[in-house]
Amino acid sequence: MAKSISRRRVLQTLGLAAGASALHLKASSRADQAATELPVYRPERLVTAITLGAGARGNVYGNYALNHSDQLRIVGVAEPIPIRNERYAHKHQIPAENRFVTWEHVFQRARFADAILITTPDHLHYGPCLKALEMGYDILLEKPMAQTERECRDILAKIQKTKRVVGLCHVLRYAPYFITLRKLIRDGSIGKLVSLQHFEPIQHVHMAHSFVRGNWHNSCKSNPIILAKSCHDLDILRWLTDKPCKSLSAFGDLSWFTKKNAPQGSTARCIEGCAVESSCPYSALRIYLRERSYLYVFDLPERTELVPDAIANYLRTTDYGRCVYRMDNDQCDHYTMNLEFEGGITATFNMEAFTSYHGRRTRVMGSMGDLVGDMEKLVHTDFRTGKQTSYDAANFDEGVYAKHGHGGGDYRLMANWVEAVARQDASLLSSTIEASIESHLMCFAAERSRKSRKTVAVRL
Repeated sequence: MAKSISRRRVLQTLGLAAGASALHLKASSRADQAATELPVYRPERLVTAITLGAGARGNVYGNYALNHSDQLRIVGVAEPIPIRNERYAHKHQIPAENRFVTWEHVFQRARFADAILITTPDHLHYGPCLKALEMGYDILLEKPMAQTERECRDILAKIQKTKRVVGLCHVLRYAPYFITLRKLIRDGSIGKLVSLQHFEPIQHVHMAHSFVRGNWHNSCKSNPIILAKSCHDLDILRWLTDKPCKSLSAFGDLSWFTKKNAPQGSTARCIEGCAVESSCPYSALRIYLRERSYLYVFDLPERTELVPDAIANYLRTTDYGRCVYRMDNDQCDHYTMNLEFEGGITATFNMEAFTSYHGRRTRVMGSMGDLVGDMEKLVHTDFRTGKQTSYDAANFDEGVYAKHGHGGGDYRLMANWVEAVARQDASLLSSTIEASIESHLMCFAAERSRKSRKTVAVRL
């Protein structure tokens, strides 16, 4: 029977508790330690930041300043949607002179903060990032960092020239679950690492919401789904193996959300009397109006009695109300990759739209043991003793960063980044651009492979 281990015991087992022996751990960087332990850091001075884009992610990272006001203060915002601009400014008590419509307006002023949070849409990452570097700002950059390989390399070159502190939002690196998984690999608990299988189930409604109706439905206007959604996962594979990827092959397609699969009697919008609306799992009326899920994309009134009419109006006027079979979407709804890492380590990655569940699933195979996890539980089997040890993810996240998004990764990322900016030491970051760019290069290589149907080398 698998033995369950508490958080304290987890830390002791992994050699992370105070005074624990490091004999069985490979040498780790300061950034590894910071991402693992992340004590509550209180800088001697407050870090100030300007948020570009007051949407979902801008609020996630901005809210860190509200919960840790001794560490971070948001002093400016650029947001073209008036109600978002107003709400964000009110929340952070931003004066009128520091409220802007677009990111360009921010940089018409002399530098008035330590850093910039770039949480704009994907196609608006590259321009503001380069401009912020030119003006001497440190940066927190939402993933993906840019839309093309050339743009990614441009950003890296600019950072190396300006020496600014820039963190990329690869938040899974900061999730205690993945940190534990990596430590178990690195401490030799499974012997020599041989291969990995990693699976990202998007969940069917999430797919319809974000990649059929949502901001990422068109790969040309945003990014291919492998980059927009799964650069997290390729980054995790790179982080777990601790080796560069040499080559890969990829396959994927858009198979279901197309006009040819539109049910008889369906309409252009779900609200227009669709004959199959009541039984359709992708009904906008069901998802947004009846179940009230994924509403973060709507700017709803504060008076609750006005909310139903406001939602209905969005369903009549925006893509979120359109039939999923009649959108102008082109994103793959299933994606498979085979990867070869340096040292002969192999991996497979699958991204699937058609699941009833979220959460990554990972299997790691070694010469002396294996690891099987689903972000809720992680089970280690030792081939030498036959013993199984079960790690419950609920026990990993008991501190001040608990209960936040991506398994606690969102706020641990912020803590790591704030410390790095306050101390002006980019080496403290776990997700620097230097470390994170490889996942993007793997994504671009995957698209070349998928379209050419050939195995391709990854150019680092």
